Amino acid sequence: MIRKGLITAAALATVLVPSAAMARHADLEEPAHSATAGLTQKKLVRALNTGDLSVRQARQLGLLVFSTPFNHLDGLGDGPFDPSETDPVALGHRPTLQGNGQFLRVNGLDAQSCNECHSIVSHRTLPPTTGIGGVGGAVQNAIIMPSVIDVADSFDDRVTYVSNHDPDLPLDPDGVADYNGRFANPPFLYGGGGTELLGKEMTEDLQHDLQVAKASPAGTVVSLDTHGVNFGTITSLGGGNVQMDNQGVDADLVVKPFGRKGDAFSMRDFDRGAMQFHFGIQPDEVVGAGNDADHDGVADEVTAAEMSVLHVFDVNNPVPRYVPYDSSAAHGFQVFQQVGCSNCHRPALVTRSRQVPLAYPEVKEDPTANVYYSVNLVDVGFQADPNGPGVIVPFFADLKRHDMGPGLAETFERGKELNSQFTTARLWGIADTAPYLHDGRATTLFQAISMHGGEAQQVRDNFLALHKQDQLALLSFLKSLRVPEHPNEDLLPIQ
Repeated sequence: MIRKGLITAAALATVLVPSAAMARHADLEEPAHSATAGLTQKKLVRALNTGDLSVRQARQLGLLVFSTPFNHLDGLGDGPFDPSETDPVALGHRPTLQGNGQFLRVNGLDAQSCNECHSIVSHRTLPPTTGIGGVGGAVQNAIIMPSVIDVADSFDDRVTYVSNHDPDLPLDPDGVADYNGRFANPPFLYGGGGTELLGKEMTEDLQHDLQVAKASPAGTVVSLDTHGVNFGTITSLGGGNVQMDNQGVDADLVVKPFGRKGDAFSMRDFDRGAMQFHFGIQPDEVVGAGNDADHDGVADEVTAAEMSVLHVFDVNNPVPRYVPYDSSAAHGFQVFQQVGCSNCHRPALVTRSRQVPLAYPEVKEDPTANVYYSVNLVDVGFQADPNGPGVIVPFFADLKRHDMGPGLAETFERGKELNSQFTTARLWGIADTAPYLHDGRATTLFQAISMHGGEAQQVRDNFLALHKQDQLALLSFLKSLRVPEHPNEDLLPIQ
């Protein structure tokens, strides 16, 4: 139920019709997610562009998608386990704990709502400040697609064990619990609209560079530069053929800002995977409208329109802020730059536009395709560029993957990205968002910096060689990077 004064009945009447699922179960129980029942993409687009539905109202609908705890009538869960599946951990027909049909925890099926894992606004306050769209603590880490978890530290050779299930392998107690999946600590959603716009503009530039290289004479080298960040080169081989030397971006030259591995090109793209992985909720835009692909008795588990209002909510999340921690914070920023942190953690990048385009269906190589609405990021809280038509995105990142060395490497056996590669962490808000690094293994900022390796090893060594006062100043600067105050409270209350 939505309280009066938030989303008006008149506005909702222009886009909603009664839910067949609600009517079917009215004498028993209802799906938890019913506020957007009957909302279609066509109705949503018309209502947004005529003003019948305001951006704030669309955000509220997206918040409901984000925060509602789905139940089995919504399609929660994968449906019956299929023993004929060649890959038992693949999405769609996963086994569940004790055959409960709903939850697994290892390899997803681990929550009922997005906000269960994105619920801590600040870990710096005591008690922690909870809210909407924040980070997760270590207990909220996602355990992604393992086939082996040797918690007893028993086996000498993980691969041999998987292949042969040999109970007589020698013990190897080295203090490492073998694990061949990913372990991911949930990040916050704040400032996501600026990050998405930068990624889309970078993609446009790199796709243009690709076409230039294809049209150029053999031997022409095109540098992949966008927004001051270099992603390698392309060499023309003639006849429309090219040789890639892409760095920090996939060969498709699509910048993917979201996910620790940099594998989602928009927040909507990330949400599509998260719906399936965490909840077993299948988006129509993945499986097709009217299709019950996981055979759980529910089709249209989340519609294109519902994914669209979730996307509107995502990109309108407020912007992190700078609040000087103490008098040494300004000096700490100078130290941050001097030791080389800013080589990857770019303090700010500037967009060409103030409008982040929202598209359906999305075309990853062409962010301008199928745009149905755009959001002005100045209205979200981003500072307009005083020297141009864009906005300043002060996220301390470069949207590029970097090799962080063997010390931080994962043991994932299914991904295309190297286990030691991660997209540069966005540092805005870092003062409030412990634990740190991709899996939350660092509980303090000093520890997080000390664990950097690979491409960042020299910078780490520079930091460790600093005088203690300079180290404290740099940490004081990082402690000045705060999350938004009272994020999304303008959307409340909703019950």
